[in-house]
Amino acid sequence: MLVSCFALWGLLNNMTDNLVPAFKNIFSIPQEKSALVQVAFYGAYAVLAIFASILIEEFSYKKGVLIGLGVYILGALMYIPACIAQSFDIYFVAIFVVAGGCSLLETTCNPYVLSMGPQETAVRRLNFAQAFNPVGSIAGILLAQQLILSNLNPATADERALMPAEQLKEIVHHELFWVCAPYVGLCGIAFLIWLFFLFLKEDKKPVAVEGGDVPVAGTRGGGMRVFIAALFSVVPLTVLYFLFPEMNKVAWVLCGTLGPIVYICLVPNYRAMLLALLAKPRYWCGVIAQFFYVGVQIAAWTYLNVYCCKELGVTPAEAASYYLISLVLFIACRWVATYFMKMFNPAAMMAIFATAAIACCAGVMYLPSTVLFTIGGLDFSANVLCLIAMSGCMSLMFPTIYGIALGGLDEKIVKLGAAGLIMAILGGALITPWMAGVLGNADSAWISLLPGFDNTWDTNLGTSSAAVRASFVVPAICFAVVLAYSLIFRKKKA
Repeated sequence: MLVSCFALWGLLNNMTDNLVPAFKNIFSIPQEKSALVQVAFYGAYAVLAIFASILIEEFSYKKGVLIGLGVYILGALMYIPACIAQSFDIYFVAIFVVAGGCSLLETTCNPYVLSMGPQETAVRRLNFAQAFNPVGSIAGILLAQQLILSNLNPATADERALMPAEQLKEIVHHELFWVCAPYVGLCGIAFLIWLFFLFLKEDKKPVAVEGGDVPVAGTRGGGMRVFIAALFSVVPLTVLYFLFPEMNKVAWVLCGTLGPIVYICLVPNYRAMLLALLAKPRYWCGVIAQFFYVGVQIAAWTYLNVYCCKELGVTPAEAASYYLISLVLFIACRWVATYFMKMFNPAAMMAIFATAAIACCAGVMYLPSTVLFTIGGLDFSANVLCLIAMSGCMSLMFPTIYGIALGGLDEKIVKLGAAGLIMAILGGALITPWMAGVLGNADSAWISLLPGFDNTWDTNLGTSSAAVRASFVVPAICFAVVLAYSLIFRKKKA
């Protein structure tokens, strides 16, 4: 049942990605505003992760799962008034709440899986659970294509502006209905999982874990601590949202993360936990590595479509097929890696995968686009094969970094440690714009790395061959950080 939660948030992640182009058409808004969908989604992960750790510290993993699923259901139901009001602002808030539920689930479920057995197999166990995350991702892509994108009216923004108000309202209502349908429909599945955990009898027996002795918050007054932590998480964010509506939303998220951090610094027991975590280089270096890994995953997959369109001359719909192939390879490699972890050191395996990923980045940047073969109407060139192979190299990184960073920590600080690793998902909101800055800039300094490639600007895609290739220097840098982490901490006692 925990594995089903991993699949659920994977599904939601990839289904929400498709809301960016969908809302751009539905509401006739600029790309920058529709991209706020991603800021709301990944911002919620960063803001609510610490609150989630306090929740499971004061109560239990079971209650964390229950509240996480409950918050998701609440956010999904908010899509209904957003549809009726045809309001992008209500959708923004609803997406934030849905992602808040995902943040609570991820912060809870990952250490929950680690705790369900011996330390020696914890990383492998987490890789197994995480193997179902991309299965959900593929389901999310297919649901978005079949229910959301297929029901979008092809009318352009200019054509919509000339339509009578009633006709436009009817079109928008139809489109938003199909945006709501999958999210509200998934409430049924979430509710069934919720019922399972509601009636689940928890094993009260503690798990033996190595580590020092850090004072735990305890259960007395736990409800009040959770309530105050919720206020520190939500109130500053809400005040900033309504008092400064024009505030840059990335800055808004970064400011929002300060509230929970201030709270744990004010409470002595949590401050002691934080200091204990910061005293362990394997942990805080893991947070940095996770930040760069999540950033490269989201950025590389975001611009895979643009790369294929530019280098192979395919349409966006055809390019989506390459994305699906990448996800299938991602799943297959994660299963294979999970199997071999019973024979090999996970950190050493990750070092090999990171090295291969850097080599793939070089192939994406420098290999030609000459078609080598065609399968099912899809053309494959050496550089696109490297682009697809990069997804296979990423397969084991998230759960392996997670397991290594938390491995051997005292059970009393693992939950707060899990929050830091989930907050690192913020890398997706920061690395992606960095890569976009290279891809969308004809004068980028990184283009000097590819002097032999055409820099003629494509106004439709907003890039050139040289620029789109040069943008993959950003993933190469991110993979280098992951490689360094895996080499430094490849020994369990490092």
